[in-house]
Amino acid sequence: MACILDQLGKGAHVGIVRLRSLGDCVLTTPAIRLLKEHRPDLRLGVVCEARFAAVFESNPDVDDLVEPSLRALYRFAPHLCVNLHGGMRSLLLTLFSGARYRAGFEHFRFSALYNVRIPRAQQILGVSRKVHTAEHLASAMFYLGVPVSAIPRARVYAKPLRSTTPYAVIHPFASSPAKTWPADRFCAVAEYMRRQMDLEPIFVGGPGDDLARFRPFRLHSGSLEDTKRLFQGASLFVGNDSGPAHLAAASGIPVVVLFAASDPTIWGPWQTVSETIFAPGGISSIPVSRVVEALDRLRVKA
Repeated sequence: MACILDQLGKGAHVGIVRLRSLGDCVLTTPAIRLLKEHRPDLRLGVVCEARFAAVFESNPDVDDLVEPSLRALYRFAPHLCVNLHGGMRSLLLTLFSGARYRAGFEHFRFSALYNVRIPRAQQILGVSRKVHTAEHLASAMFYLGVPVSAIPRARVYAKPLRSTTPYAVIHPFASSPAKTWPADRFCAVAEYMRRQMDLEPIFVGGPGDDLARFRPFRLHSGSLEDTKRLFQGASLFVGNDSGPAHLAAASGIPVVVLFAASDPTIWGPWQTVSETIFAPGGISSIPVSRVVEALDRLRVKA
């Protein structure tokens, strides 16, 4: 196994390229934690888009947030640049970062251009099963020289929202209709939370999401930083397979996540108390009763 980290002097700069996707950004934090624990002297800069920067803000393992531009990354002056994204833009950022060591997974396109090629997670971890995305990302750190160990849960950091009433967060949106449970069923679950669990349901959405269908309940549509604060103070999360589900899991609260179009083995909640509901017949085949039963198993009360 390559041991690139042994080649880095004290205080060396490491750039971690993580573009796109709220969930992917959240699931990168365990890998960052492992690297920082092993080499606390390294200065870690996460190369991410502004809309997802809040995922890494206030994280004690992250020393710098670097704009995803060649100028900004070159100014950061990494000795090692690790591409955890795999797209063309992240490839170019990595190759022209000025770093001596430029790392990416062997299965990425144009992987021959990296001078450090990282094998698949199964090879690094010595397993043949499917691996979770958090395991996949953490395996890169093991290959670079972090001792193989338990992979921690994802973490985000924010001051909890002050509330005198215990509340649950519901995220009823997703990236495609195939991943989106019907709105009326989310409303039925919200009523159950209010009447049987003594929790105030709060429906959360992002820019462009239409929350009008959920107006009988409290609504939240704010910045990612505000959403982090909301999740930190919540008692429970229910939602579709989406980035906010990973944000909730990283906040350490119990979560119920509904799956149909993606594999929960790869994308399920990582290292938190959770209930995963998988419907191979389509997400509309999930009845309200299955979600209510999952809530009852979690035994969350105000």
